[in-house]
Amino acid sequence: MRVEKGSGRPGSGEQFVRERFPRELQAYRSKRGSVGQTLIVMVDGDNRGVRGRLDALDAVCEARGVKRRESGEHVAIFVPTWRIETCLAYLDGDTVDESKKDYPRLERESECQRHVKALASMCREGKLRDPAPASLAAACDEFRSRIPGVSP
Repeated sequence: MRVEKGSGRPGSGEQFVRERFPRELQAYRSKRGSVGQTLIVMVDGDNRGVRGRLDALDAVCEARGVKRRESGEHVAIFVPTWRIETCLAYLDGDTVDESKKDYPRLERESECQRHVKALASMCREGKLRDPAPASLAAACDEFRSRIPGVSP
């Protein structure tokens, strides 16, 4: 497994993902067929939302002469809106509002493991607790349709 992260500076993460995505998509395609080959992308939705970020990634691919991702490709794009902390608060049992940006951060990144397990279980079962954030429902759709070994 290889993980690529942006610099961590405010505002630079989305640009980092947008600029890297066409290259990473081409690298995925060059290795397609390899066992377990999957590309997972995460980018904050901010004021653009899920559709806006997906459209932006498609546009940068087109601008660089790279075909958009296709339905059979194991390329999942997750777009938490505004921040991943909104999803974490939801997974802790809170009712959340995706338009708010003030959900608390975790002290350590490793603390999210329980959230990941809870989300994976909910997505596998196709049952998010109501009311679920729209971006998290979209993430479950991506998970179920794009990650190998997960039945849609």
